[in-house]
Amino acid sequence: MDMDTRANIVIVSVLVMFAAVANSEITICNVPLSGLQACLPAAKPPSPPPPTSECCASMKDADFCCLYSYRDSPLLPSLGVDPKLAIQIPDKCHLAHPPPSSC
Repeated sequence: MDMDTRANIVIVSVLVMFAAVANSEITICNVPLSGLQACLPAAKPPSPPPPTSECCASMKDADFCCLYSYRDSPLLPSLGVDPKLAIQIPDKCHLAHPPPSSC
């Protein structure tokens, strides 16, 4: 195999890898980022709407203890999220989850 062929194989391999990474969605605590975004309105004061079906569906496989670990993060208020409202979302979605105090 000559150098040009090897270089082309490497380039194609790198492009395939980048395409695979670009198509995979970021998840946080087993929740896709798009699911967290769908839940955002339900965690914003003063009068949040109920969580959407998309929000609730995205939370069904969530690692709730992992999510609870973010409740004191300074990032939440900067996004307009009230941690007390965010913690209510699993109940509003009728999802079984551990209480925050057990995590």
